[in-house]
Amino acid sequence: MKNYQRLKGLVAASFTPMDACGKVNLSTINKYVELIAQSDVTGVFVCGTTGESLSLTTDERKRILEKWITLANGRFKVIAHVGSNSIFEAMELARHAAENGADAIAAMAPCFFKPESVKDLIDYFVPIAKSAEELPFYYYNMPSMTGVSLPVVTFLEEGKKVIPNLVGTKYTHNNLMEMGECIALNNGEFEVLHGYDEILISGLVFGATAGVGSTYNYLPEVYHGIFKAMEEGDIQKARGLQMKSIEVVKIVIKYGGGVRGGKAIMNLMGIECGPCRLPISPVSQEEYKRLKKDLVEIGFLPK
Repeated sequence: MKNYQRLKGLVAASFTPMDACGKVNLSTINKYVELIAQSDVTGVFVCGTTGESLSLTTDERKRILEKWITLANGRFKVIAHVGSNSIFEAMELARHAAENGADAIAAMAPCFFKPESVKDLIDYFVPIAKSAEELPFYYYNMPSMTGVSLPVVTFLEEGKKVIPNLVGTKYTHNNLMEMGECIALNNGEFEVLHGYDEILISGLVFGATAGVGSTYNYLPEVYHGIFKAMEEGDIQKARGLQMKSIEVVKIVIKYGGGVRGGKAIMNLMGIECGPCRLPISPVSQEEYKRLKKDLVEIGFLPK
């Protein structure tokens, strides 16, 4: 693999800006990139769940990734999510990511016709990873969305035999026992990117050194603080910061979850991400008023 380095710290799962008609609005990414650069995060995870990947066309995903890579200009890493229900579309996206300068690729399992075994999952990923064989490849494990709940430890052990660029997993699951097993596997051979923002502290206790999350876009100082407190052994401070994160996450859930609620928060912060693409419903003006009030009450936004 070319210039492979393990990820550390925060990787923001980027939103896909859209206009009022639900069409991709690439112009917003200019301002968005500067926000990320100033947040001192390690990188961005483009067109994943937060980025509404499976609601986008292949061409849209390519153009979004190209924009992020160009504007990032090496200031932070750009990881391309290339997962798709079509293996050939995923292969095309992987090749495109490699040709355009992405730092790594990741892919979730297909979620319509699902793999029934670890072998099925590996067989599906082999040609996708090979399409960008010089880039690190992460298995994006998110059973709550894909409906695929296969043992990740077994996937890593067996997958590495036929996927040379398999370096780890983006682990978006609350099975902390399995997560710990993945981190400890072969004396820490694989990266495990923690994927649940509201329990980041748990992943760090197990030994995770990087996380990928949507709330890192608008709450980076809290998560930077959690990483620092854990490094210094200040568990009490880390717990306090994690509870601040949980306060925000509870509000995000109240307004439709990480994508719908998160986009609304970005809009309130002046990064015009617009609405989500249907079937996710737009946030009403009344909801925006209540959301702003809730965020002011917890001190996230000024009065």
